Amino acid sequence: MDELLEIISGCIKEKSQSQEKLFNRFSNKMFGVCRYYAKDYTEAEDILHEGFMKVFKNIKKFKGTGSFEGWMRKVFVNTALERFRKKSFMYPVEDIYEYANDINADEITSNIAANDIIQLIRELTPKYRMVFNLYAIEGYSHKEIAKKMGISEGTSKSNLSRARGILQNKVKKHFYVKGENSEIA
Repeated sequence: MDELLEIISGCIKEKSQSQEKLFNRFSNKMFGVCRYYAKDYTEAEDILHEGFMKVFKNIKKFKGTGSFEGWMRKVFVNTALERFRKKSFMYPVEDIYEYANDINADEITSNIAANDIIQLIRELTPKYRMVFNLYAIEGYSHKEIAKKMGISEGTSKSNLSRARGILQNKVKKHFYVKGENSEIA
């Protein structure tokens, strides 16, 4: 922990060696965060670099309370959000129940790898992927998502519902096992 505090102190003083150490220490984890929100590897790299630039610029704002890694993660999520807001316009979906999809979870095999799920999430459109990740992975409420994305709570809820429906259909299509002789696709 003392080493991290030294690195942070060096970054506050804009020492390039400290910035390099911070980057080396957290780039893999933060790249993983970026991948949740990016459509592809290249966009994730762009978010990573933008995020680190913001971390270095705003590191003075870290108050030392709570997890530094958690603080950084918020910077990267917000960087992805800003990038998303610049690139797209979200259309509200008013009827959340229109997208409700009842799938019995017991019918889906439990042998789905985490990488398979992550890949299915990446296939979502940017608006659905963003809301899904903020809600399911980051734990934001619909009110917080609405504020961060500049949309209504209802739109956040309907986009989450639609994302879940799409994911459920993809999981069912790719991993549904029906009958004893069926195999996972």
